[in-house]
Amino acid sequence: MAAIKEFDFIKLEESDLIVDAVYKGGRSANAGDDPLHPLIGVSNQGGFRYLGNVETPRLVVLTSSFNDPDWPDNLDKETGILTYFGDNKRPGRALHETPRNGNRLLQNMYNAVHANPPRREEVAPILVFGNAGSFRDMVFLGLAVPGTQELTAMEDLVAVWKVAGGQRFQNYKASFTILKVPCVSRDWINDIKLGDPLSINCPVPYKRWVQNGIYIPLKAESSVEHRSRAEQMPEAAESQEIVRTIHEYFKDAPVLFEACAANIAQLMDRNFFSFNLTRPSRDGGRDAIGLYRIGHGASAIYVDFALEAKCYDLANSVGVRGLSRLISRLRHRQFGVIVTTSYINSQAYRELKEDGHPVVVIAAKDIVSILSLSGLNRVEDVRHWLETNFPK
Repeated sequence: MAAIKEFDFIKLEESDLIVDAVYKGGRSANAGDDPLHPLIGVSNQGGFRYLGNVETPRLVVLTSSFNDPDWPDNLDKETGILTYFGDNKRPGRALHETPRNGNRLLQNMYNAVHANPPRREEVAPILVFGNAGSFRDMVFLGLAVPGTQELTAMEDLVAVWKVAGGQRFQNYKASFTILKVPCVSRDWINDIKLGDPLSINCPVPYKRWVQNGIYIPLKAESSVEHRSRAEQMPEAAESQEIVRTIHEYFKDAPVLFEACAANIAQLMDRNFFSFNLTRPSRDGGRDAIGLYRIGHGASAIYVDFALEAKCYDLANSVGVRGLSRLISRLRHRQFGVIVTTSYINSQAYRELKEDGHPVVVIAAKDIVSILSLSGLNRVEDVRHWLETNFPK
């Protein structure tokens, strides 16, 4: 595996920005260690940082730890779509009244994109960084623009409600596209600072978006045919506890997990519907069959699928035998879904992929992610959801 490109703190002022490269912070144990000030010239703290003022910024930097369970920022590297939450993360303030004006910044960006005619030239270039995991080091994730090719003006920036301490408040959920720009040159950064973002050094995908509204996302197809155990298991302690909570709730009544598994599939994709639970099987599980909708309205078509639920402890994997029953039930033009609170072992996953079986795997890590995107990111919230929707 190729080594990760790293840039030392003392060389940041002259460095280009390379996707997935690490930009090392200082080691003085203070705010001055942040690498984004010498690298870009923005402030040394906050998720939203920018050059200029909030109404007419020249350059915007978005940062995230990507591990906040309440606000699950997410970069889908296969599609190039970034989901990013605003900065009104606690009750007590109106949507746009945040100290660093992040939500006002989002509002202005999307207003310009969806104006008639669009004013994309008013949207500053957006650089996205994530925490690298050591000290204040940051990893460059790409050059972003507001919106996506698939989402409409009613979908790419939405105000979502949240409850904390019994108080309701709103925050933004924004969708960005990471453009197919593997390297942002130092020359272009300097041009941006001088007020010339469409200079000769401007990347072509960014110029095409500004001038024509064309999105050219940075898509990275997975080269791994099957996921390892680590890639299917949640890493954070609280995420693991969420899965354990689900397993504990259903372990004495595993047949009830079928309805929960069907609901998880629907939370993942609203086009799953018309679930019909079948009778209990010998292994204590229950199957479901249903329809998946492709298209909308009268033009929609429906595809049959079968679902298998496996309520297992995190330490116990689903093996070849556990998958074989689902695969044997698949008919022509059907696909399968397996939902498990554990993981698919290596042999079973490899055979699943090598034999080309059309089966969607929703493992423990996927369950946590799906619930999190639905606002269920705390153990107590998940427990309440289970007790309310799946009473024993």
